Amino acid sequence: MNDRYDAGYGGDQYELVGYDEYNQPVYRQVPAQQTQQPPQQQPYDPYGQQQGYAYDPYATGTQQQTPDYDTGAQQAYDSRQAPQSGYDPYATGTTTAYDPYGQTATGGQQPRVAEQTAYIPQQGGPAEDTEAPKTPETGERDYRTEQFAFVEEPTDDSEDVIDWLNFTENRTERREEAKRRARGRMVALVVALALVVSGGVGYLWYAGKLPGVSSSASKSGTTTAAGAQNRDVIVVHLHNTAKGGTSSVLLVDNTTLKQGTTVLLPNSLALTDDDGNTTTLAKSVDDDGTSGTVDQLNTVLGTDIEGTWRLDTPYLQNLVDLVGNIDLDTNADVPDPAATKKSAAPLVHKGKDQTLSGKMAVAYATYRASGEAQNAQLERFGQVMQGVLRQLTSDPTAATTTVQTLAQILDPPLTDKDLGTFLAKLADLAKSGDYKTALLPVQNDGTLTAQASASVVKDILGGTAKSPDEGSAVRVAVQNATGVKDDTEKARVVLLNGGFTFLEAGTASGTSATSKITYSDAADKENATEVAKTLGLPTSTVTKGTVAANADVSVILGTDYKPSSSS
Repeated sequence: MNDRYDAGYGGDQYELVGYDEYNQPVYRQVPAQQTQQPPQQQPYDPYGQQQGYAYDPYATGTQQQTPDYDTGAQQAYDSRQAPQSGYDPYATGTTTAYDPYGQTATGGQQPRVAEQTAYIPQQGGPAEDTEAPKTPETGERDYRTEQFAFVEEPTDDSEDVIDWLNFTENRTERREEAKRRARGRMVALVVALALVVSGGVGYLWYAGKLPGVSSSASKSGTTTAAGAQNRDVIVVHLHNTAKGGTSSVLLVDNTTLKQGTTVLLPNSLALTDDDGNTTTLAKSVDDDGTSGTVDQLNTVLGTDIEGTWRLDTPYLQNLVDLVGNIDLDTNADVPDPAATKKSAAPLVHKGKDQTLSGKMAVAYATYRASGEAQNAQLERFGQVMQGVLRQLTSDPTAATTTVQTLAQILDPPLTDKDLGTFLAKLADLAKSGDYKTALLPVQNDGTLTAQASASVVKDILGGTAKSPDEGSAVRVAVQNATGVKDDTEKARVVLLNGGFTFLEAGTASGTSATSKITYSDAADKENATEVAKTLGLPTSTVTKGTVAANADVSVILGTDYKPSSSS
């Protein structure tokens, strides 16, 4: 192996003296004058076994005995005792401290460097081995802290950079937080405005002031249709045991709307009996009894009546006395029925907040002044019923006891407990102001008007109006020639109770001594005769002649007409 080569620089040569720890050749410069007589060379001992020669990886020129691993003689290699020297890779002659890790080691293992540097050609070699050398004692690699000091230590400049990053980061976070707060305030504002708008619309809807929304739907808080609402209904028939005649009302408890109502039913309301014939409510109550009348009312009004309460005037008097009298605004002075003189003081005075006893309440509920329609008396009866409900207890048990105290025999299937519980619920509504009274409007022929179908039948009862077919009842037109205005209404009541349809033909300009009943169609002769009998007139007053428009029989009442006291 040729251990020398000519570098071409003034004839100097380099002599191979060994290999460093990276397995690269180490050369020593040989002057030109020594090339002629080569010096005695020592054989290369890579394992350092020859006495007096040690492997100097850094070509320092200082020989030191290396550990002999083969013979077991170990000698510690103390890098800290090595003289500091420089590594001059380009043989400039200037020695500078060589720090392989970029910093001056204050302790730990430091490799020895040559005092007289040699030129080492740069060759591509294996990847740098960064592993620490093995310790002679344990045979394991000795890693030290400085070997991992590849991360630069923080400096003053780095602190300034960190402070700037923190500042920019905090400013960005503050901006983002400000944006989030602004968005939060905007969302809160929008929500508040939405609540205000929805609250206003909700109030208008509740108050029934929105277009297309009925008051009944708004009060219920739902859009439940009138027919889908739950109602409990019973019919009350007041029988005047002293003068005769009846008055009928419906008591309605709308449990969906929490609304109570008294519906006044005129006696002229046209019904259809079991035989298909047209009759009136008054006649049905007298002839068909409770069950027949309930069925007929359900057919005409499209409702579902759950029971019938027959309330004779003596029981009404006892009921008012049991609840402790009633207070209401009276609209007429009512004479005492037991008074023998017309000049006697009235039993009930007209005025506000009048306190009525049982006797006074009966007199007021059944009173009808001269010339008044039957509806006027019916409205007074409704006032009395609402006054009783305001005074009645709201406790179902106590109300049942009150009903039982009346000692009435109720019409099945109505029981004392059912009636007491029902009246207690209505009493609670009457006390809270959620109670009203409504008159069922009917036409002269007893059929329902369009107003009745919309305001009462549909909204209050939740039913569908179905009056008897027009023409099914005999239509009687009555003209008053008696000189007494009240005779027209009395004749109307009698005819309606007789199952006829009443048509008002006005009042004659003068009086007539005799009454006259005419028919135009021979088929109506028998009907005309029945009209005479119903009015209490002789059949001799019936003749064939001209009748009023839309009428089957015409009647002219004369001074010979004597209305019955029951009418």
